[in-house]
Amino acid sequence: MRAEKLISPYIKTDTEITLMEKAGRIVAEVHMLLSKYIKPGIKTIELDQIAEDYILSKNARPAFKGYIVDKRKYPNTLCISIDEEVVHGIPSERQLEEGQIVSIDCGVEKDGYYGDSAVSFPVGKISLEKQKLLEVTEQALYEGISQAIQGNKIYDISRAIQNYVEKHGFSVTRELVGHGIGKSLHEEPPVPNFVPLLLHRNRYPNVKLINGMALAIEPMVHMGAKEVITKKDYWTVCTADKSPAAHFEHTIIVNNNKPLILTMRD
Repeated sequence: MRAEKLISPYIKTDTEITLMEKAGRIVAEVHMLLSKYIKPGIKTIELDQIAEDYILSKNARPAFKGYIVDKRKYPNTLCISIDEEVVHGIPSERQLEEGQIVSIDCGVEKDGYYGDSAVSFPVGKISLEKQKLLEVTEQALYEGISQAIQGNKIYDISRAIQNYVEKHGFSVTRELVGHGIGKSLHEEPPVPNFVPLLLHRNRYPNVKLINGMALAIEPMVHMGAKEVITKKDYWTVCTADKSPAAHFEHTIIVNNNKPLILTMRD
């Protein structure tokens, strides 16, 4: 989910991290619940309703629903993106089909703190190429997380993701990046999945990582070229060449040499 405005970063206290863990746990539970329903024939709006009902049952709030960017409100609980849709796909009456891959992004606010995570799922049996895309994207996420340690910098995360993805012949989205998270869904610093060129480094500062920083790391990976376009609905971002894309994300806390993953699924 894109941020309209970023706020200054801050280091989370132990109490704040505990609150974020509660939000992150609900996000993880949503993904585990949805995994049981990912099959040909289900409508994406049905997945959205399942998620919303579960979040509300936990006395929490869907973080994306009503989120405003450029005076437009996002209408749903989940972002559900299929095949060439990279991110921000809007749930609808569209049915999932055998052989597709579907990326589901979920955010939750609980007691004033946020969790955010994305998972890409196969729909039935998928091609070997799509399976490789899923595996590489998910592993790229963990390559990035492994660098989110005290004393490293943001570009260490970026470099690990980009190198792993490109080594396997895929590309990463440039227009959308990860972000800080906590009291707001989007905070500083931005976390690109690539090392920015010199002229773009003011936009993506190479911030030093400090214990207690909370980050949402989220590689968005294309089977084809890196260019994207946005659909007329304003929200849905697609690969320009219509190649399949995948998206994985976790909310983490910088914690010495072992990042704490708040949205880990069982």
